[in-house]
Amino acid sequence: MMHPTQDHSVADIDSHTLKQWLHDGGEIALLDVREHGQYGESHLFYAVPVPYSRLEVDITRLAPRRDVRMAIYDEGGADGTAARAGRALAALGYTNVHRLAGGIAQWRQDGYAAFAGVNVPSKTFGELAEEVFHTPRIGARELAERQRRGDDLIVLDGRPYAEYQKMSIPGGVCCPNGELALRAHTLAKSPQTTIVINCAGRTRSIIGAQTLINLGVPNPVYALENGTQGWYLEDLQLEHGALRRYGDDIAPQDVPALAQRSAALAERHSVPTVSAQAVQAWLRDTARSTFLCDVRSAEEYLQGSLPGAQHTPGGQLIQATDQYVAVRGARIVVFDSEGVRAPVIASWLRQMGWDASVLKEGVHARLETGAKETPAPEIRVLGQAELAAAMAQGAQLVDIRPGMRYRAKHIAGARWAIRPRFDRLRLDVSRPVVLLAEDAALAAWAAQDLLALGVNDISANAGTPASWSAQGIALESTPDAPADADCIDYLFFVHDRHDGNKAAARQYLAWETNLVRQIDDRERAAYRFPVR
Repeated sequence: MMHPTQDHSVADIDSHTLKQWLHDGGEIALLDVREHGQYGESHLFYAVPVPYSRLEVDITRLAPRRDVRMAIYDEGGADGTAARAGRALAALGYTNVHRLAGGIAQWRQDGYAAFAGVNVPSKTFGELAEEVFHTPRIGARELAERQRRGDDLIVLDGRPYAEYQKMSIPGGVCCPNGELALRAHTLAKSPQTTIVINCAGRTRSIIGAQTLINLGVPNPVYALENGTQGWYLEDLQLEHGALRRYGDDIAPQDVPALAQRSAALAERHSVPTVSAQAVQAWLRDTARSTFLCDVRSAEEYLQGSLPGAQHTPGGQLIQATDQYVAVRGARIVVFDSEGVRAPVIASWLRQMGWDASVLKEGVHARLETGAKETPAPEIRVLGQAELAAAMAQGAQLVDIRPGMRYRAKHIAGARWAIRPRFDRLRLDVSRPVVLLAEDAALAAWAAQDLLALGVNDISANAGTPASWSAQGIALESTPDAPADADCIDYLFFVHDRHDGNKAAARQYLAWETNLVRQIDDRERAAYRFPVR
């Protein structure tokens, strides 16, 4: 049931209709427009986080088709974030936007489940995959003992390199999950070598290990139970700042056999291989959304990719699909340069319920994209000297960087604020305002809200504490400001599990393993595991 609201840019939709829409097979983009911390505390299962503070910067990448069916929500009540988001989406040209009446509060009141955490559909999939495939696992204590004995084994860390460097299993080598099909044989050269895959928690350990098993590698393969968190909870020492990573030494003569192995896996999961001509037609199709995903490494992507393609490292595309694709029911076309990695990623995406295909010509395809980015509004960007001059002339500084960055170090006297709460600032509209942001585009969009509040002289600065300090601008740290309750952009239990907080680590792991007990039958049925 839908009815117009007083705000003509959106129509209200009730919880029961939205629940039906989520399972009717049509495309739908379900957006949680609250800030990341609020989203992480409680959200709808299929909701993609698109915080109002980043809405215009992220939405055209996550939901490029302007007439896609879209549902947005906030907390409900007098918050008003969804109404503001609805107006912003309408201004960007989105024509089929609906607001969940009463927000997530009404959703829960109507008897539907809400979920804590992030990347919930992907992490639920990982837990179900372990149940379905009975993925072998090894505990931290047993692995440590095998390492002590000098057993023939190798630990491969399935996370991106930057994440691996933060903390890793001693001796572990970074080989992100998306690279395993192409590179694992160069790291475990003997078929007798035991391979242990780890991540920070569970999902990538499970999916990485099962990837090698599905490919038929002869080695014994295990997932490290609970990853680096499980290691830490057993009072074992983690490494920090490790630099070991896979090499680029793939022998050209190895590639055909690796590609054949990946193709056989893709065929078992009914993964289509599609031509560039077919994908070009899809990209021009105004009735469906198509996402072009480059699953190669960051270094390869930076050397050049296809027009309109996102960089979606293979393991991350499975682990955090909602960071790249907001349209449930959309087509996903993955590609690489050699035909080894993309078929494996597509095989997992198909099991996750996505309409995933492999681009036959890979990165060598000839494609044109009609996707158009929405340019940010114009805003005057100040350099560090200009910022210092503006401060001397009495400009008001509003720091819109993440709350935890502000706590760590900010310009003395600058006030922290987050875009949906600008109306709490009580600014002097007769004085200039400088928005301090990590991205000038974020400041440009945020400035639109200040203009609506009557502030007319607005500029931006995208400096860093180091560049401010170099200009002689005084900095300060405020470990308790903004207060935890105001840091709505930060999800404490997800982050604190990596910061020496064992209670947070245990809470996180309990949350992750409990996900499969929270989903309903329709959510479970959307996954497509093979019949065994």
